[in-house]
Amino acid sequence: MKKIINFLFLIGVITLSAQNKLSGKITDNNNTPLTGVEIYSSELHRGTTSDIDGNYVFYNIPNGNIKIRFVHLGFKDVLKTFLFNSKNQQFNLQLEESVFTIDEVIISTPFNKLQSENVMKVDRMTAVSMKKLGATTLIEGLSSISGVTQISTGTSIGKPVIRGLSGNRVLVYAQGIRLENQQFGGEHGLGVNDEGVESVEVIKGPASLLYGSDALGGVIYLNPEKFAINNKNTLSFNQRFFSNTLGSTSSIAYKTSLDTWKFLARATTNFHSDYKTPLSKRVTNTRSKENDFKVGISYTSPKYSSEFRYNFNRSLLGTTEGIGVQSTETSLEAPYQKINNHIFSLHNHFFFKNSKIDADIGYIYNDRNEFEEVLQFANDIPVLQMKLKTLSSTIKYHLPVTSKGLETIFGIQGMLQTNKNFGEELLIPNATVNDIGIFGTFNYQWEESSIQSGLRYDTRFLKSEKHIITDNGVSRIFNSIDKKYNSFTASFGYKFLLFDNITTRINTATGFRAPNLAELTSNGVHEGTNRYENGNSDLKNEKNFQLDIALEYKNDHFEIFGNAFRNTITDYIFLSPDGTQINQNPVYNYLQNNAILYGGEFGFHLHPHPIDWLHVVSSFEMVIGKQENKLYLPLIPANSFKNTIKAEFDIQKWLQEGYASFSFNTTLRQDNISQFETTTPGYTLLNLGFGGTIHLKTIQFETTLSIKNILDKKYINHLSRLKPDGILNIGRNIILGVSFKI
Repeated sequence: MKKIINFLFLIGVITLSAQNKLSGKITDNNNTPLTGVEIYSSELHRGTTSDIDGNYVFYNIPNGNIKIRFVHLGFKDVLKTFLFNSKNQQFNLQLEESVFTIDEVIISTPFNKLQSENVMKVDRMTAVSMKKLGATTLIEGLSSISGVTQISTGTSIGKPVIRGLSGNRVLVYAQGIRLENQQFGGEHGLGVNDEGVESVEVIKGPASLLYGSDALGGVIYLNPEKFAINNKNTLSFNQRFFSNTLGSTSSIAYKTSLDTWKFLARATTNFHSDYKTPLSKRVTNTRSKENDFKVGISYTSPKYSSEFRYNFNRSLLGTTEGIGVQSTETSLEAPYQKINNHIFSLHNHFFFKNSKIDADIGYIYNDRNEFEEVLQFANDIPVLQMKLKTLSSTIKYHLPVTSKGLETIFGIQGMLQTNKNFGEELLIPNATVNDIGIFGTFNYQWEESSIQSGLRYDTRFLKSEKHIITDNGVSRIFNSIDKKYNSFTASFGYKFLLFDNITTRINTATGFRAPNLAELTSNGVHEGTNRYENGNSDLKNEKNFQLDIALEYKNDHFEIFGNAFRNTITDYIFLSPDGTQINQNPVYNYLQNNAILYGGEFGFHLHPHPIDWLHVVSSFEMVIGKQENKLYLPLIPANSFKNTIKAEFDIQKWLQEGYASFSFNTTLRQDNISQFETTTPGYTLLNLGFGGTIHLKTIQFETTLSIKNILDKKYINHLSRLKPDGILNIGRNIILGVSFKI
């Protein structure tokens, strides 16, 4: 791995041809110069801004087709593809005002278009927006997106759910590579801190064509923060406080940028004590500590650009056994987990005359430890220790764009993964996984219409070792397996205007997921679930077919959308109790049956004229999941309404870009339950938010104040893993955040 990185960086330092330069002037509709317009290229990982006269200069641009985005608050985004051929170009731009949200470039889809141009509907949310909502974790923030929720264990652990699918059916990408951290386990989180994340994109539906196995239910794509603008240095500090958990998050970042080299570093630490329910009872040992460090380096030459990033995350997570001794301590009690996660990524772009090659390499080292007793913290001995190492790579060739606008990509992806056990207990065996996939996709756009389609073939080789574990004189056998799984996947999408201003997207796609090691080989008690799980080595691929229809109407002051889906899954894998017990733990077996999920998301956004400061946003989401035998699937979120009234304002010169929001979110009663679940009553939560940029003479900082669950409502979410014990979700929580930038 080290030799590969050194080789690619060596290529990067060789300048192969003269530099290109793009310059021009940016104005509004009245020809007034616009200051601070961001001109940015995501494939070059850099950009610049316009000066006080609206002028800009973007240096050191390679030859070939380069996409450059122009964005300014209150104006519509512009994404333009320039063809550079060792000649400087001039481009003047007049931006059009927009009262709605900025039309962002979507990175998770293959052709990186603006959302309005995308054939596939992708939801996007910035990290700043999540903080304004008072989210404690990254996944909690994502739950505000229609169709997305979480399986939670207290406040610090959450697993994403997209339209009723979770676990290994939802693939998470961080730093542009697939995140592999034993995600089959529900008792630990993602291992990614939201500080240093620029935005999150959510693909709702099978994305196996782009990402292979495990993207059957959808993809959550975490975009890292950008480097500083050319020839700028910044130092920033963020701080948040949480009243309910007496928690704190502190983060400091430094960025520096030259024309060709960029650098950033960020260090974050946070802690939480046991969360408090509306009954003023703290849930024992739901406390946590986290340290996170991120660093990034970028280099650009006229024919090559490279971006290297590294993220280290250490999470200490308490495992609760119910409400016991009341404490506000942050020192962990037993049992607890310590998870060390290292993520290395290297993204390279090679630019030719009319085409380019993207070559990405990722390496993740996940060290998961579980402890049953606390001795002296540094000397604790784990009863369970698994070291998961994953090397992944992707190479994509972008063919020259034809004169009629046809874009084509061919690619190959690979993954090599090893799992090793070092503790006394065994959850899954030592094993190796080897993936290889090839794919091709194209996009054709004309006027207001687009077609996108593709085909892919994947093969997964999975091999495990035999283990014999003896507990109290009783032996458990993990038989070795040697399996091969393969599948074709395809997708087709069509975007067009059904009527004036009504954008219609129709997408069909197939997906697949190979069984994971836990499903194939489990033979024992899964800690945190209090059940004995039996794997099934005869499990087949899960395969699905989804039809998704999205309608969207938008004018300057009103937006309404409707998105319906039907997802048919063949050989859906699930856990089912067989009515027996082993050592007082109920026995669950992995079974398969055909299943279907259907539902949708519907909503509107009102920005009335001339009340330009008011926003009214409302949405409804639903999903129903059933097996072929008409029994309901487990872990399906309840239907819900989300409503927000938001005012935007400035108060003289001391508060700029201010906002005040009030939201009331109603989760309906969940009666559509599987055979081992219980119904969950409905509830409504009220939340407040306030913030903006404060100017005090020479001091400037951003602040956010959120009050979650204002009325301290007693409730249990259907997807809470603490629900079987009757433990309530978190009570009232006041979150205060400040952010300074120097």
